[in-house]
Amino acid sequence: DSCRNFHCKRGKVCHVGKQRKPSCICQDPAACPSTKDYEHVCGTDNKTYDGTCQLFGTKCRLEGTKMGHQLHLDYMDACKYIPHCTDYEVDQFPLWMRDWLKNILMRYYKRDLDPSGFLTEKQRSKVKKTYQNDKHLVAGDHAVELLLHDFEKNYHTYVYPVHWQFHQLDQHPADRLLTHSELAPLRAALVPMEHCITRFFQECDGDQDKRIALTEWCHCFGIKE
Repeated sequence: DSCRNFHCKRGKVCHVGKQRKPSCICQDPAACPSTKDYEHVCGTDNKTYDGTCQLFGTKCRLEGTKMGHQLHLDYMDACKYIPHCTDYEVDQFPLWMRDWLKNILMRYYKRDLDPSGFLTEKQRSKVKKTYQNDKHLVAGDHAVELLLHDFEKNYHTYVYPVHWQFHQLDQHPADRLLTHSELAPLRAALVPMEHCITRFFQECDGDQDKRIALTEWCHCFGIKE
C-alpha cells in the first residue's frame, strides 16, 4: 500500500496515481464519515460543519481563494451566539485563564492515582509542589484583586500551567506556533470568559502573522522571558 506511510496535512487524503505514486488531494467533504451531533464544529465563516474532516476538506477545496484563506476552525461545537468581549474583560482574561489552567492541572494530578493517568511522570513532578502547598489558592470564583495578588506572590506556580497549555494545543503540527485552528479547543463552554478568547489572542499576535509563538503566548499571560 503506497499510502501506508505517506502523510497528508489536514483536509487532504492520499491518492495513488497511475504510476502507483502517492500524492495528496483534497478530501471530498461529502465523503467524510458521518459524525454525531457533539462532534460538530463551527468555522470562522459562522457555519456549522459535520466534523473537522468536512471543514478542512472544504477549506482545501477553496485553497487559493480569499474565502479559503479566511476559513479556520473556530471552536468545537455547533455555531452559537457569542457575546461581545468588553475592554475590561479582555484586560482581566489572563487572570482568570492562569487560575483556571493551574486548577486544571491540579485536578489531573489528584485524579492520577496510577501510572496510566493523564499526566506523565515529569508533568506530575512539576505540579506536585503546587498541589502539596496548602496555601495555594483553591478553585473557585475569586475577586480580581485576589487573583492578581496570588499571581504576584506565587508567580512560580503559574509558569508551568501556561507553558503546559501551549504545548497541549501545539499539535497540528507541533512547530512551537499556534494557528487559529489549534486554539479551537479553548473555545469551549468550560473555559472561563470563552467569548473573549478570539479577541485576546488576536491582540496577542504582535507581528500579526495569524500565529501565536511561545514568546507571544507567555507575554500575554504575564510570564517573564
